[in-house]
Amino acid sequence: MHKLNPALEAEMIEWRHDLHRYPEFGFEENRTSDFIASRLQDFGIEVVRHIGQTGLVGILKKGNSERSIGLRADMDALKVNEQNTFDYKSCNDGLMHACGHDGHSTMLLGAAKHLIEQGNFDGTVYFIFQPAEEHGKGALSMIEDGLFEKWQIDSVFGLHNLPGLPEGEFAIRPASIMASESGFEIRVTGKGGHAAMPHMGVDALLVGSQIVVALQSIVSRNLSALHETAVVSVTEFITDGTVNVIPTKVTLKGDCRCFTDEALEKLNRSMERIVSGICAAAGATYEFDFVTTFPSTINHPVETQHAIQAAIDTLGADQVNGSCDPYTISEDFANMLRVRPGCYGLLGNGGDAGGGCALHNPNYDFNDRILMTGASYWVNLVENKLSI
Repeated sequence: MHKLNPALEAEMIEWRHDLHRYPEFGFEENRTSDFIASRLQDFGIEVVRHIGQTGLVGILKKGNSERSIGLRADMDALKVNEQNTFDYKSCNDGLMHACGHDGHSTMLLGAAKHLIEQGNFDGTVYFIFQPAEEHGKGALSMIEDGLFEKWQIDSVFGLHNLPGLPEGEFAIRPASIMASESGFEIRVTGKGGHAAMPHMGVDALLVGSQIVVALQSIVSRNLSALHETAVVSVTEFITDGTVNVIPTKVTLKGDCRCFTDEALEKLNRSMERIVSGICAAAGATYEFDFVTTFPSTINHPVETQHAIQAAIDTLGADQVNGSCDPYTISEDFANMLRVRPGCYGLLGNGGDAGGGCALHNPNYDFNDRILMTGASYWVNLVENKLSI
């Protein structure tokens, strides 16, 4: 592991607990952004505010090289009521750092402090603190605000903690590491009527039920079992019927996950084809919406090798899985990887004995013992990528 000043760990824990006490939702991270900007400026790092509303970028240049690297951490919290009882629990009712973004921001702050004081590199580091990751709008907001136009950022890297992965282990892979997330809504209109006389109408509930079952055939019959892993889940079934009334309208809502743009397009086309056919056969009409909030997170091969090497330098080769299985969770850092080459990695938050509580859980907490690990990974990545 890169030797960071041991005193930095206590400082980072203090920062992380402060951020945890005052969680803020997406595009409302005003205090969080102020806190981070103040620390960066205290270190002597140039700060540019309001890139993507509450987002900010710290800029550190050493030497004469034109090479550069972007390191991204997310800042936002979730609308979750925290159930922890420790003294740094959330002070903001209904909001909680239940995904570890307080830890992500802290690790990047720690790396920034080390790099300006002792960093051995030639080029420019951009410390990207992003808002609104949880609802998938923050990365796009920063991109649309000129993140990659204002500055020549050659490549961009992200890091997330992962409960269940043992503390001190790192998981990464080239190509797709996380799935896309798409929501769908299907509105079926039939002809309702008395439950005792179903032949007088068109039963939208029956049509909707047939659609629910038929949608499951997409993964098993339309996608390759070897190359196109996907999940299709219907999560809501809403009708305007009652105990003795066949409904006229049925709404189905749900969620789809897959790992490639090609599979995503097949899901979209196949779903509407199934809905259209079943409705036509029954004499019903339909409306269909399919919206992708997060594209799949696709790591670039060269940058992935840089990330793997930095992880090995930090943790040792036996602690790094460079060909992990992909995860069906989603991440809006994917949008940055559509604009610049880069890589996203996962750092173990701990198993069940510590740090293993699932993300987005009211009892979750980021594991302070991995703060120095994450900061060291960032430092190693910068010094390897921008070596003198």
